[in-house]
Amino acid sequence: MNYRETVDYMFSQLPAYHRLGKAAYKSDLHNTLALDEYLGHPHRDYKTIHVAGTNGKGSVSHTTASVLMEAGYRTGLYTSPHLKDFRERIRVNGEMISKRFVIDFVSKNSEILNSLKPSFFEMTVAMALQYFREMTVDVAVIEVGLGGRLDSTNIIIPVLSVITNIGHDHMDLLGDTLEKIAAEKAGIIKENVPVVIGETQSGTRKLFEAKAAEMNSRIVFADQNFMCTLGEFDFSFLAAGYSILEAGTGVAITGKTPLGGEYQGRNLQTLFQIFSLLEKPFGLTRDALVRGIENVISNTGLAGRWQVIGRDPLTICDTGHNREGLQYIVHQLGRVRKKGLRMVIGFVSDKDLSLVLPLLPRDAVYYFTKAPVPRAMDEKLLLEAADAAGLAGSSFPDVRSALEAARKDSSADDLVFVGGSTFVVAEVL
Repeated sequence: MNYRETVDYMFSQLPAYHRLGKAAYKSDLHNTLALDEYLGHPHRDYKTIHVAGTNGKGSVSHTTASVLMEAGYRTGLYTSPHLKDFRERIRVNGEMISKRFVIDFVSKNSEILNSLKPSFFEMTVAMALQYFREMTVDVAVIEVGLGGRLDSTNIIIPVLSVITNIGHDHMDLLGDTLEKIAAEKAGIIKENVPVVIGETQSGTRKLFEAKAAEMNSRIVFADQNFMCTLGEFDFSFLAAGYSILEAGTGVAITGKTPLGGEYQGRNLQTLFQIFSLLEKPFGLTRDALVRGIENVISNTGLAGRWQVIGRDPLTICDTGHNREGLQYIVHQLGRVRKKGLRMVIGFVSDKDLSLVLPLLPRDAVYYFTKAPVPRAMDEKLLLEAADAAGLAGSSFPDVRSALEAARKDSSADDLVFVGGSTFVVAEVL
C-alpha cells in the first residue's frame, strides 16, 4: 500500500472516535498494553511528559515541546486530533512523521493489528511511541486523547503529569459532573511523579489533592504560583505581549506569544509552572522558555488557535468547541473592534446544544454548516435548534460555501469567525 491507501485503511478499518464518536471508544487498555508488549515497551527508552485537560492541553503540549526544542532536546510530540494530515499527530523536532514510517508500521505489524483489531487511536499511540524510539528522542510530550484513566496514552510513566483544567466535554463518556470528569483525568497521576494542575477549581481541588496523596505525588496548582497579564492581540504583528509574575519571588518575565485568545493567559501560567519543575532536572533556561513560547508555531506547527486566515474582512478560526472554550471565544470576539459579526459554525452530532447555543452572541449573523465527517451534526437540524434559541442565520451543506457566503455578505470592517468543531476549522485551513 502507498501512504494514501494506508491512511484510508486506518480510517476505514479501525474505529476512530474523531469520526464516529462514542461507538469507537474503548473502555479498557487491553489492546494498548498488548501492542506495547509486542513492540517491546518503546516509551521506556526516553523521558515523557503527559498532558491532560479539557481545554488548553494542545497549546500547552505544543509550547512545552517548543521550549524543550529551544533548550536543545530532541523532542517528540504526540497530539490529537489532526486538522488536515494524519501525520500532524506525530512529530519530532516539529517535523511530521514520515509517510514511509506510517506505511511500514501498518505493513510490518499487520498480523497483530488484524488479530487485536485495535481502534484508530490505540494503533496511533503505538505508532507514535515506536517512532519516537526509532528517532532516538530525548523526551516526548504526550497529549491525552480523551479523559485520562483509560486513555491509550496512559501506559507511560512520565517525569511530569499535567492537567490543564476540567470542563464540560465528553460527558457521555467521562461523567455528567465536573467531579466525575476530574476523577477520570486524575487517572494519569502516577506513583511518585509530580503533577501540575493548571486551574484551581473548587469542585475538583480536593479530588486532585487526594489522588496525589494516594500516589505519593507532589501536586502544584499553577494559578496559585503564577499570574499572567496578557496584552491585546495585535492583528498586524500576529502576537500578544505577556507578563508572568511569580508569586513566591515577585519576579516578572515578559515576552510575546503568537497564540491569540484570552485563554492563552491560563495556558501560560500552566507552562511557567511546568518550567519551574523541569528547570533544574532538564537544565532549562529562561531564554529557552521565552523563545519557546514565541516560536511555538514555527517550531511545532500548531494551528487553529485564534488563527487569522483572512483580512478584509478579518477572518479568524479557533478549535474551541466545548462550553468553557466557547465562553472564552465569545468574550474575546466581544473585544475585537468590528462593524458586524458573522459566525460560520458547525458542531458534532453528540454535542449538547443546550450547553453551547445560549453562549453564542445574539447580534451575530450565523452560517450553520457541516464538516465532511460521519460524526458531524446535520446543518439543517443545527439551524432549527439555533432558530429556537434566538440565533438568526442560514444553513449551508459544506464549510467552504458557508465561509464564502459569510465573506461575500461582509463589509471590510466586519469580523468573520469560523469554529464550533475541530473538523470545521480543518476545512478552512
